[in-house]
Amino acid sequence: MASNLNGKKIAILATDGFEQSELLEPRKAFEAAGATTVVIAPKSGEIKGWNMKQWGESVKVDKTLDNANPNDYDALVLPGGVMNPDRLRMDPGAVNFIRQIVASGKTVGAICHGPWTLIEAGAVSGKTVTSWPSLKTDLKNAGAKWVDQEVAADGQFITSRKPEDIPAFSRAVIDSVSRGVHQVRAA
Repeated sequence: MASNLNGKKIAILATDGFEQSELLEPRKAFEAAGATTVVIAPKSGEIKGWNMKQWGESVKVDKTLDNANPNDYDALVLPGGVMNPDRLRMDPGAVNFIRQIVASGKTVGAICHGPWTLIEAGAVSGKTVTSWPSLKTDLKNAGAKWVDQEVAADGQFITSRKPEDIPAFSRAVIDSVSRGVHQVRAA
């Protein structure tokens, strides 16, 4: 696995209620591999994490969604948590940002409930994905093939189920980003 992401920029799209470990741990792995990470959110200031069953740490927002250009990033990562992707999938700006990254063929990583936003962006039809088990029916109804495994990699898409999968998820995203832009496959 290539681990040199020097010069690569990874957008992490999140809002209040992101699962703390699903943002902080991959971010640490991406930065250790040499990437620059940029936390993008609908609002400026800070966003508050969710730590399993209670509020967790706040994270500084590096760029607001309305000032973020999808062309500036080599990849997009969508942390889970229930509240975070549920709020983002209702935000037209967030959905449009995701659609633009998907259309570019750049790596898109989503973990836990993160694939909810990919459904809203119309990006999962014909793709093999995994997620938190409660999204199985939603993903199948959106045309995806759902699998119960640590990581599912389908072209530009890297998905994982839960916090315990973070090490494998991070490695798969790093590997995908190191390979560059993927050919976009028609749904």
